Amino acid sequence: MTSQIIPVEAFDLVVFGGTGDLAERKLLPALYQRQRAGQFSEPTRIIGASRTTMTDDEYRAFASKAISEHVKAEEIDPAQLESFIARLSYVAVDAKTGDGFPKLKKAIGNSKNVLVFYLAVAPALFGDISNYLKANDLVTPTARIVLEKPIGRDLASARELNDQIGKVFSEQQIFRIDHYLGKETVQNLMALRFANALYEPLWNSAHIDHVQITVAETVGLEDRITYYDKAGALRDMVQNHMLQLLCLVAMEAPASMEADAVRDEKLKVLRSLKRINGQEAPKSTVRGQYRAGASATGPVKGYVEELGNGQSETETFVAIKAEIENWRWAGVPFYLRTGKRLASRVSEIVIEFKPIPHSIFEESAGNVIANQLVIRLQPDDGVKQWIMIKDPGPGGMRLRNVALDMSFAESFQERNPDAYERLLMDVIRGNQTLFMRRDEVEAAWKWIDPIQGAWADSHQETQGYTSGTWGPSASIALIERDGRTWHES
Repeated sequence: MTSQIIPVEAFDLVVFGGTGDLAERKLLPALYQRQRAGQFSEPTRIIGASRTTMTDDEYRAFASKAISEHVKAEEIDPAQLESFIARLSYVAVDAKTGDGFPKLKKAIGNSKNVLVFYLAVAPALFGDISNYLKANDLVTPTARIVLEKPIGRDLASARELNDQIGKVFSEQQIFRIDHYLGKETVQNLMALRFANALYEPLWNSAHIDHVQITVAETVGLEDRITYYDKAGALRDMVQNHMLQLLCLVAMEAPASMEADAVRDEKLKVLRSLKRINGQEAPKSTVRGQYRAGASATGPVKGYVEELGNGQSETETFVAIKAEIENWRWAGVPFYLRTGKRLASRVSEIVIEFKPIPHSIFEESAGNVIANQLVIRLQPDDGVKQWIMIKDPGPGGMRLRNVALDMSFAESFQERNPDAYERLLMDVIRGNQTLFMRRDEVEAAWKWIDPIQGAWADSHQETQGYTSGTWGPSASIALIERDGRTWHES
């Protein structure tokens, strides 16, 4: 079955940071794919904006190269690529001084298109860009602004950033993007929970033993050295991606799929998270930092060697035992872990159900293993329901744990769009369901800040782990002292 492509209305998209890494690797390829799918209406335009001096033709060459490098060869249609490149233009702007904004205004002109400003730049520039847009009369009632993470580095800075942007744009015009929410399997979690009678009656503390959420990477710092050493894994991954995944697992059914209905329920989860204070932090959290080791491509350096300055206490791994203090989830731990230079690249959610109360089978049949629902976000998106069955064949009752396996690649033959493709089109439509509201961002920081503070006050050290493993041994102890173990695919 082929999905139906519904065109969006014509738009003008201005990408600040238009020559940067995100534009090159993600935004331009995603926009080209939507062009190829026939989703653009005329006269859509895309304007790159950054400090670099560049002509329109030079920017088009930059975009063409980006697409050739980051889009599969079989997905490049010369005619569609030519049509896409023709939409592009470029304006040099300086977000600090305001130089170039009048030229940007002239380039946009009196267009009646939906107007979107995508800020693929450092958050420190968000407020300046917003003010210059306002000063040059570019903030129309239908204009929209897209903000990349991080939204602050703590609650105070997040509020300050939100205040700066909120003075220029209304909350309905602000789209705080988290690309994890655009992933097909993440959205499918909503369908799995709320479109099937099978799971929702069991989705509570009476039937679920615990939940695991893992986001593991095999790469190290790459080109994010300056940012990452100031942020660390807690701010970079847990505050946004992982808490958003936790919310989708734990939220109550919204009244509808309208943006605020969904975000209201996520907010309730964030506000119900049990605070991890100074006394709880050593028992409920683990912070680690990778050391030299090996990856699939060979030996790799440790974090401080990659950093090049000899020392750093920045965590590249975090494990947390989180608890939600409400009726549905009382007593059900949520184990979160994320890190760099781990054993494999995987993002998944594991729902482990409680064991059966009594086994009627003899010991010779084997152990009865608790059911698991495994939702794989990447790679190989899919859903596995692990159940117990009889091992086929004569010779008596022998039990086996097998998976009912739904692979997206096998079940749906058409191409699976990248998360940015979906999110960009939602911005054009004005659909904020998959974007974070201000109070969500600030509620997440209210939970994260005490952990960060407890680490600082107690001088909780980062524990070393060898690259290519699953993190510090303390993270194994974190879950195993509760009689549980991490799921490893």
